[in-house]
Amino acid sequence: MTLLPRRPLGASGFDVSVMSLGSWRTYERIPREQGVAVMCAAREAGITFLDDARYDDETGRAPTPTGWSEVVFGELFRAAGWAREEVIVANKLWWEHWPEEDANAELDGSLGRMGFDHVDLIYAVAPPPHLTMAELIEQVAGLIRSGIARAWGTCMWTVAQHLEALALCEQAGVPAPAAAQMVTSLVEHRDPDDPDMHRAFVRGPIALVASFVLAGGALTGKYLRGEHGRVDDNESPLNRAGKELAPKVVALAEQWGVPPSHVAFAYAFSHRHLASVLFGARTPEQLRENVAAYATFEALDARQLEAVRVLAN
Repeated sequence: MTLLPRRPLGASGFDVSVMSLGSWRTYERIPREQGVAVMCAAREAGITFLDDARYDDETGRAPTPTGWSEVVFGELFRAAGWAREEVIVANKLWWEHWPEEDANAELDGSLGRMGFDHVDLIYAVAPPPHLTMAELIEQVAGLIRSGIARAWGTCMWTVAQHLEALALCEQAGVPAPAAAQMVTSLVEHRDPDDPDMHRAFVRGPIALVASFVLAGGALTGKYLRGEHGRVDDNESPLNRAGKELAPKVVALAEQWGVPPSHVAFAYAFSHRHLASVLFGARTPEQLRENVAAYATFEALDARQLEAVRVLAN
């Protein structure tokens, strides 16, 4: 297997694999040995960018009401034999207990559960109404100064919020966000394609981390095959759009002789500011199939790339 190439992550100073593995609640829902196998497959494929976060327990069976996802992630990370310095690890600030719990306290809790002394990238979700942008920037700058985070990024921010943050960072002389995790898929791509966001990408520089690329799995064609997944009963506009577009994605994939997911991934890979595509996997086989999408993308000609762009319009 050819190892995935790496790309610069904005102004962070480090490079990341062009595909990154997210954990969400996945590792809580599969056997431990299966989780280790997924991690090992990621390492073998050349993935050097892992995304973890704290989630609340939905089962009532986890030993802790929140953050068990981080405990499991840390255990699997070490069991897979990864050396900490060979991988970029990201986590998130949710701000749900601000101001009683500041950024330092929130990240410190996550690090304790993961068993790490720092994260490489800390994403900040959009500030709640009672947290100003200036306060948010001061908080994340403090994490970088203290060394428990090396760089920071945004998660699902609006274009206007990025522009505001960049201006404030420049005024304060503190690091700007190095990455922006944004929905970037065939069914939703307005924000990363916005001309003002293009200027923000260049100004940072900020790198795009594409998420929701498979539209919750809908663009794999799984629901057309009668399989079940996390958007079964979720009729949000995005999920509905994914299900409606799936037949066209499947048809194009059949023409090319590749899995439907490769068509969906190709759209995200083609974004000019992309650093990494975020995805999840429950099995080593699923991970390898997804990783193979980059080789498919590299082999596409101009006519095929245009066919992908047509699907997104």
